[in-house]
Amino acid sequence: MASAAVKIHFLNACYHHHNCNYDVNKMKIESIDINKTLEEARGLLASDKNISPAIRAVMEVLFLIITLLMNRFNLNSKNSSKPPSDDPNRDKKSKKNETGKNPGGQNGHIGKNLQPVENPDEITVIPIDKRTLPKGKYRDAGYDARQVIDLRISRFVIEYRAQILEDQNGNQFVAPFPAYVTRPVQYGQDLKAHSVYLSQFQLLPYNRINDYFSKEINIPVSSGSIFNFNKEAYNLLDKFDEIAKLKLIAATVMHVDETGINVNGKNAWIHLAANELWTYFFPHKKRGGIAMNEIGILPFFKGTLIHDHWKPYFIYQCIHALCNAHHLRELQRAYEQDNQKLALAMKVLLIEINKTTKDAGGSLPENIANEYCKKYRAIIADGEIECPQPEAKQIIDGKKKRGRIKKSKARNLLERLASFEKDTLRFMEDVDVPFTNNLAENNIRMTKVQQKISGCFRSMEGAYIFCRIRSYISTCRKQGMSITTALKMLFKGEMPDFMRENT
Repeated sequence: MASAAVKIHFLNACYHHHNCNYDVNKMKIESIDINKTLEEARGLLASDKNISPAIRAVMEVLFLIITLLMNRFNLNSKNSSKPPSDDPNRDKKSKKNETGKNPGGQNGHIGKNLQPVENPDEITVIPIDKRTLPKGKYRDAGYDARQVIDLRISRFVIEYRAQILEDQNGNQFVAPFPAYVTRPVQYGQDLKAHSVYLSQFQLLPYNRINDYFSKEINIPVSSGSIFNFNKEAYNLLDKFDEIAKLKLIAATVMHVDETGINVNGKNAWIHLAANELWTYFFPHKKRGGIAMNEIGILPFFKGTLIHDHWKPYFIYQCIHALCNAHHLRELQRAYEQDNQKLALAMKVLLIEINKTTKDAGGSLPENIANEYCKKYRAIIADGEIECPQPEAKQIIDGKKKRGRIKKSKARNLLERLASFEKDTLRFMEDVDVPFTNNLAENNIRMTKVQQKISGCFRSMEGAYIFCRIRSYISTCRKQGMSITTALKMLFKGEMPDFMRENT
């Protein structure tokens, strides 16, 4: 009977599935083509009129589960948003020295040598042992100098002694201490800046910073003090927070993204708005429009917004440009898993347009852009044939199935590329719009590193502190300023030049 054949075929596939190795690029388990096997099993199931509706439904569910599992096994960092660090099937790094060249700088390479400094911090004079010289008279003829550039990290204590004057009546007058010297013994501004640098930029846990200060530098700094330094930096950055938001609102182009975080065991989100010069992070318990409205940047932005096609971004009245790095990965998945040959053609076309645009200086002449639009639409039209609309609702036992018609991922991608053609191709006509949203993804990546190291934020307060300080650090780096200098200025109450220009 056909029903027996279906069961044998299905069990046979499951047996091989359990005992064989996966081919993650071809939907195969060794020599078994999973898609083909499932189609044959579906054909046998459809041809057997003796199978009850219940058994038929169970088998369809099993087919669906197998398909979903295989699709998941086939996702990697090249055809999905899976990061390379979580992709066991990522390409192995090439072996070093494959070119056969010797390590180090090659012929023609302009090297960088250490240069002597004019005013060394310490001078050590090395006298000649005259006992080693031949007998005779000698005069001092100068010296031969060599410098050793080294590092010393040690405790440095400054004692301020305010003069006290007393008049003939016994009245005393004390010189005022600097404004930042408020206690008999306190931590200095440089130490605070160094602590914040280790905590918020290098992402070291509090206990390791505590160990570093106490054991390596002989300065007792508690975890509570480290937190207080971070909180003080957060409070000192109120003005920066305001300026960064205003600068991004007025920007021509802005990149946005969001990523999940763990706050004391509960899900929350870090939202990012950034461009080439400014970065703004903000944590919120919500991911969508409620959070973005409360942050107060997107509702007022009228430039070009670059994002990954997440729907809530489209509620804002601005120009939209879509990340083609996401499109390339989705097209690769459609080609590998759904056998959509036109997905590969679209991927090749997008890469070609990007290269041509770069070679042209960032934007294409109208006639060339129009030709590429025609090629784009031709692939979409062919895709309508290769990946058509799903059939109408199936009728089972005289009743039409309820709910929306299920569409494949490939079909959804095709419709999205067709509907958002201008947003997808905006990079080839606007010199300010890049091909991808990589700027945002690169900016937000370190927040994931923080989560891997610490596991979670203990409170929303900690998330607020982290986001504001990281915003300042990232912005300073974009503005060409060292992090250490920026943090020292912060604790001294000084404002970087790029902020003073906007006050």
